[in-house]
Amino acid sequence: MNLLILVVDDEPDVELLFRQQFRHDLRAGRFTMDFAQSASLALQRITEAHDQSLILILSDINMPGMSGLELLPKAKALRPDVPIIMITAYGDAETKRQALANGAEALLTKPIDFGMLRGEIETRVERAA
Repeated sequence: MNLLILVVDDEPDVELLFRQQFRHDLRAGRFTMDFAQSASLALQRITEAHDQSLILILSDINMPGMSGLELLPKAKALRPDVPIIMITAYGDAETKRQALANGAEALLTKPIDFGMLRGEIETRVERAA
C-alpha cells in the first residue's frame, strides 16, 4: 500500500528538513511524502492523489495567495477522510480556534517538534495498515 503524506509550505527548505527528519521511513517505504509550495498546488495534488492512500496533510498557515486557513475547508471538502494538521509560527488562541473550527486535527507551532509529529504520523500509518 502506498501511504502518502502531503506537506504544504511555501518555504523551499521545508522539503529538505522533512526528508531529513523522516529519511529512514522514506527509505524503508513506510510512506511517501509529497510537497506543495502553495495552497493551490496542494489542492491539485489532493485531487491527483485519489488512487493513493493519502493519510495526512500538514499545512503551513501563512502562505502567499491562499492561506492554510483558506485551504483547510477546501481540502476537507475534497478528502473529508484525511486528517489535516496545521503548522504556524504564531500559535495564538484565535488562530488555533479558527483552525480547529474549520476541521484541523491539531495545530503545531514552529519550530516543529518532530518527536510529536512522528507520533502523529505513526498513528496514521498504523490505522492505514
